[in-house]
Amino acid sequence: MSAQKTNLYFIALIPHMELRGKIEVLKKEMKERFNAKHALKSPAHITLQMPFRSSNKIEQSLIKTLGEFAALQDSFKISISGFDCFKPRVIFVKVSDHTPIIALHAKLIPDLSTKVEIGKKEISQNIHPHMTIATRDLSTQNFNKAWGEFKNREFEASFLCKSLFLLKHNGKFWDIFQEFDFKNQ
Repeated sequence: MSAQKTNLYFIALIPHMELRGKIEVLKKEMKERFNAKHALKSPAHITLQMPFRSSNKIEQSLIKTLGEFAALQDSFKISISGFDCFKPRVIFVKVSDHTPIIALHAKLIPDLSTKVEIGKKEISQNIHPHMTIATRDLSTQNFNKAWGEFKNREFEASFLCKSLFLLKHNGKFWDIFQEFDFKNQ
């Protein structure tokens, strides 16, 4: 009997290219100044569903489900402002209003659990919308230095969220696998 091939996926909201570039600059600063490069393994994003493993055989079902789900959603504005952290390893750009993202997530959960064979333990029940610029490999010492600088740094931006994205891990990095437009796009 052969083992079923599985892939690692996650679902996210991704800003337009210009804002992605600005977040990338912050991630590169974290790498160069604070030796934290892990966040560079994915494009700037707000996680809607944490990484989960799924077999190749349900990939088409996942794509179909996300496409149908996205086609029913309205676009909305996301504003980001300043920085915050999850001590002692994560520094991120703050999302100003979590409400529309949490509402979108709440609508997505039933589709993931009933239409796609994703284990209930793998489905994120709660989310804290943010855009990570440093994670995992940020040492406690470097976290304290970086947070000392970033906690009062200003950063303001916004974007129209008009789609969601399925990302797939290629063994080293996260690739944008597919974009699913919201209605009227």
